[in-house]
Amino acid sequence: MRKIGITGGVGAGKSTVLDYLKQEYKAYLIVADELAKELELPGHACYDALVEAFGQEILDEEGYIDKKAFAARIFSDPESLNMANGIIHPAVKKEILKRLEEQEAAGTKLFVVEAALLIEEKYDAILDELWYIYTDNAVRRERLKKSRGYTDEKIDSIMQQQLSEEAFR
Repeated sequence: MRKIGITGGVGAGKSTVLDYLKQEYKAYLIVADELAKELELPGHACYDALVEAFGQEILDEEGYIDKKAFAARIFSDPESLNMANGIIHPAVKKEILKRLEEQEAAGTKLFVVEAALLIEEKYDAILDELWYIYTDNAVRRERLKKSRGYTDEKIDSIMQQQLSEEAFR
């Protein structure tokens, strides 16, 4: 089984590449951000640990993690962000490894992981290749404004938090 990791800046076109690999090569896809959201649901790997670490105030009325309340909490305090990352990232990686084994046993030919922190979380140790999807910043900005309605300020904020082009390359 060929195992590929895909990364790149916001708006670079990673989703387009993933769609192509799924359609043309029947790739098994994992998008790490989506997997993390799944693992934060009640009964899944991160839920209890996050509630224990951050308290009931991160929950909504139905007992789910309130994304806005949780984000406000962790992004206002670097220590809280590190604590959340210390819970979420290892759980995501563990689940990816589990699914990788399952897909290998099932005879899957192409296994693809898309993750913003592919490099930082050392996915090169478990994947055969890392692909960096590059698109000019002006094109990325235009895409994000059209597809997500982002302002220049929001785009700047996101781009500043991501690795530089040089680091990706």
